[in-house]
Amino acid sequence: MSDLVSASATDHFPAPRVRRLSDQTINRIAAGEVIERPAAALKELVENAIDARPSRISVSIESGGIERITVTDDGSGMTEEELSLAIQRHCTSKLDDENLVRIATLGFRGEALPSIGAAARLSITSRTPTSDTAWRIKVEGGAVSPAEPAAGSPGTSIVVEDMFFATPARRKFLKSPRVESRHAEAVVRRLAFGAPDIAFRFTVDGRTIFDLPAQDLLTRATSLLDAGEADGFLPVDGKRGDITLSGYVCGPAVHRPTASGQYMLVNGRPVSDPLLRTAIRVAFRRLIEPGRHPVLVLSLNLPWDQVDVNVHPAKTELRFADEAAIRSLVIGSLNRALGIDGGHGGIQAKLSSPSQAARIWYPPEKRQNEQFSSSAIPLTSQATSPLVSGFSEIGRSPLTTQPGARVIAQENPAFESAIPESVAEQHYPLGAAIAQIFNTYILSVTDDDGLILTDQHAAHERLTHEALRRQYLEGAISAQRLLVPDVIDLPRGRSELLLAHAATLAAVGIDIEAFGPGAIVVRSLPALLRSSAATALIQDLADELEADETGSPTETAAIESRLEAVLARMACHGSIRAGRKMTSEEMNALLRQMESTPHSGTCSHGRPTWIRLSRKDLENMFRRS
Repeated sequence: MSDLVSASATDHFPAPRVRRLSDQTINRIAAGEVIERPAAALKELVENAIDARPSRISVSIESGGIERITVTDDGSGMTEEELSLAIQRHCTSKLDDENLVRIATLGFRGEALPSIGAAARLSITSRTPTSDTAWRIKVEGGAVSPAEPAAGSPGTSIVVEDMFFATPARRKFLKSPRVESRHAEAVVRRLAFGAPDIAFRFTVDGRTIFDLPAQDLLTRATSLLDAGEADGFLPVDGKRGDITLSGYVCGPAVHRPTASGQYMLVNGRPVSDPLLRTAIRVAFRRLIEPGRHPVLVLSLNLPWDQVDVNVHPAKTELRFADEAAIRSLVIGSLNRALGIDGGHGGIQAKLSSPSQAARIWYPPEKRQNEQFSSSAIPLTSQATSPLVSGFSEIGRSPLTTQPGARVIAQENPAFESAIPESVAEQHYPLGAAIAQIFNTYILSVTDDDGLILTDQHAAHERLTHEALRRQYLEGAISAQRLLVPDVIDLPRGRSELLLAHAATLAAVGIDIEAFGPGAIVVRSLPALLRSSAATALIQDLADELEADETGSPTETAAIESRLEAVLARMACHGSIRAGRKMTSEEMNALLRQMESTPHSGTCSHGRPTWIRLSRKDLENMFRRS
């Protein structure tokens, strides 16, 4: 019986035999590694154009590059023989030797053109400056047609059509043309930044996104970033042995919710390297809140034998011989540019010893009988409440106390105290406010000997977020017309993205309209927000929508996720800020409303809003246990 089973299995499932795949299949498999979406193909084509040392590059895409990509340069061009080799795997003009050490070009693998030709319809027309005629070669789904004479100017023009028509499994996973266009624009911007000496023109569906002349690095960066951000550039200059770092960085007041405002070059190559991103994050860790990203342009130059660019087919990640030196150079150079001595000066607030803080003494008769009340501020989520509308600034002396409290000494203004006479008969989960530390954190005590530290901005952000969500669900978000509408300049692609979501924004009280190419006008904001927050709010919304991978805005899930992100960003911009002085009534009103608000333990970005220290925690810290 076992022999019969064995024979049957052999008949139906013959043992696989090793065989060589066809060149066409090999190219299609490789295309999945090199060409993952139209933007990846565009990156390879523009890199080849830059390597041809042209004076100008023109890039045009249609339907996000899915239907058509055109890249034209006036560079060195190719002969008929070179053109026939260029569409074959592992043929390249970029390597002078076999050592893979001194790689001075963006491309060098010899994989891009055959991979594109295997997945799409590829046409290349090229002419050298000394040739009387141009030559054209076509590849469709891996099938190569012989090169033939054609009309063409000196340089190279490449047309890619019907992306992934030969690999439909890959094509069905592409996003919408709008999303693919955003990825393509990000690629072209990054490459244009890396080659400022080359004029760049980029067109999407017949609309010119940018048309830049040859420029220096600073001017090119200024052209590709928001004007307001570029105005705040500080020079970066560092050196460690034969490694140098140069560029520009915005101060900590300028930041984005994504890393789209960061441009990095290594030996002239645009990269997005984890080591460099980590070093940047460390340099700013005490300056900006988690989840925010600084705006900068950096150029790192080092000997060729100290960096390996042959790590990933995309060539955006590198391997450094001395990672510690690179990390130290980036962090130190950014710290100096920002005026931070040793990475701490001017940033790290220092607590003095307890003996230098304000000491408060309460008469015994006051300690048990007085009740603390926060009724001075109504606990409501309506726009008329000072809590929600932004806590109007109230001038007062640096130290505020409740009736019956006497100030014994005040030697450290870092603490702003407002201590009630008694909390013994109150049961507030977050306690009663007794001090504001660094105008940022509220210190409160509970009736069970607990200490609570509350981040005033994070806490109020959650309260505002929940109030906005309730009003949205009730259809009651009221928009307030701005007396003077705000006109905000943005890169054309980002302004069009915002306008595409105008209906979604209108649902939460943000009314925008087009105001010429690359600009929008904000006519109204939710009544809970201040008009001064319009520019920063709109710029952040553009960044977050640009990073959003969801498809059609008519999809219910996409609308819900977008609305939640919009509400979170509105809450952030509409909340009290760190550094804002608060009265004792305001601090206690904030704590009381937190106790009655869902999810108040974290802010809209997931950071904790408060922490608790018990008596046991303090005893352990002072080793009294």
